[in-house]
Amino acid sequence: MDKMSIIVLIALLGIGLVHCATTISLCTQTPYPQLCATKISLCARTPNPQLCNALVVTKPLATIYETQFQLRESALQNTLNKAEQVRGLVAAMDVSSFDERAKLAWTDCLELYEDAVNQLNRSLGSTDQHSSQTWLSAAITNQQTCQNGFIDFHLSSHLNSFPDILSDFSKLLSNSLAINKAISPSMATMSSKKTKNRRLLSDGFPEWVSVTDRRLLQSSVGPPTANVVVAQDGSGNYKTISEAVAASRSGSKRFVIHVKAGVYKENVQIKGSMNNLMLVGDGIGATIVTGSKNVHDGSTTFGSATFSISGYGFIARGMTFVNSAGPQKYQAVALRSSSDHSVFYSCSFVGYQDTLYVDTQRQFYRDCDIYGTIDIVFGNAVAMFQNCNFYVRKPLGNQQNVITAQGRTDPNQNTGIIVHNSRVTAASDLRPVQGSVKTYLGRPWQKYARTVFMKSSLDNLIAPAGWSQWIGNFALSTLYFGEYMNTGPGAGTGGRVKWPGYHVITSATEVGKFSVGNFLAGGSWIPATGVPFTSGV
Repeated sequence: MDKMSIIVLIALLGIGLVHCATTISLCTQTPYPQLCATKISLCARTPNPQLCNALVVTKPLATIYETQFQLRESALQNTLNKAEQVRGLVAAMDVSSFDERAKLAWTDCLELYEDAVNQLNRSLGSTDQHSSQTWLSAAITNQQTCQNGFIDFHLSSHLNSFPDILSDFSKLLSNSLAINKAISPSMATMSSKKTKNRRLLSDGFPEWVSVTDRRLLQSSVGPPTANVVVAQDGSGNYKTISEAVAASRSGSKRFVIHVKAGVYKENVQIKGSMNNLMLVGDGIGATIVTGSKNVHDGSTTFGSATFSISGYGFIARGMTFVNSAGPQKYQAVALRSSSDHSVFYSCSFVGYQDTLYVDTQRQFYRDCDIYGTIDIVFGNAVAMFQNCNFYVRKPLGNQQNVITAQGRTDPNQNTGIIVHNSRVTAASDLRPVQGSVKTYLGRPWQKYARTVFMKSSLDNLIAPAGWSQWIGNFALSTLYFGEYMNTGPGAGTGGRVKWPGYHVITSATEVGKFSVGNFLAGGSWIPATGVPFTSGV
């Protein structure tokens, strides 16, 4: 066995750690020293380089770009193997000593680790860097969300019962994310080779969007032709949304459910196997889905949603989603989206604390109304709000209002909450007392929280400081909070916080990073939904 193979074996067995510089020097003894050193240098850019070094192979492909992609695939495969192992161990846990609340949190974990496996499978072999970064970011978030379920119930000690390999899995995920980001130029080159023969049709859609879907999604008059109709009076195919969802056909073609006007008291789940569903209501305030699950009464935040979506490509239009638990019940989600390429057009989300859970993946909200008090929009998706209204409600007497709570845990995640060309104002119940209630644009839920308000109207309810702490100095130097060309009496930045992570953005180049076109890569998928959008700032 040559010296390089011995080094790799040692790293794989965990017998010792090899310093990066030493490993690079040994590359000179291999048949491909330059390519070996390239891969080792790439490992040095990961949070856990010793784990990455163990994946370095001695038979590189023909080019440096391909070699880097090979290392990425090795890292992803290793992480996927670990994810599958974790999923099995979590499923096999003995939870007989857990109380009902802890069992609910554990049940969430089963779903979340299953989804993590799916996200890693999607990333393997993909040359779409933005998509891969989104899916890997979601897998990392899932692990954090599993823990949050126990934290919701003040049962953090139960996490000690989980498999020890979770720590290794977390490190492998972070490494995979860092490698995927680092080789983005090579992935872009490979992707362009694969897609160079694709063409756009005359209406701007790529050729793989069917003629039927284009006509369906561009329809602007009345509900599009529906596959099934939901109506409480019995005039449709089903009386509940859940029945219609259960009967839907998941596939590449859009499945449309028309939900007629009415108040539907049900908790709806659209699972990961249910893709390309579209719900069309009769308008905001006409078609209403309402529930009241909440943390106070025994649900996890993740499980409290009146309406939850995991399936790919979900679209909603003309719907209102409500959690009626009230401010005294604390976390109570109206809608949770974990759906990649999900779009909400002319919809309303109504609650108090934790109204809208933008959990993971790419989400676009256009012409929507969002009501709430504390952490109104929260989560770790790649989420964009364009031309939306944020109505801040009256909280409990000892509370202050916070519009966003972003949850980025890794600096390489491509996630954030972006509010563009929108309006923030007081709801009718807050207006009479808004002078006695402090309202902030956001606070950092996790260490690398990222939120930007740009070209939006901020009413005078916004406190001069603009942004709120989470606990003490947590995340103040690692977060990214930004404001760009906002207007209104609450938009002045003279009295804003002085944190290292807060930015008054003045550069067009800097703010351009947060446009729909760049941040969401929205130009490649939003047109196919038929929803209007502005690609730039």
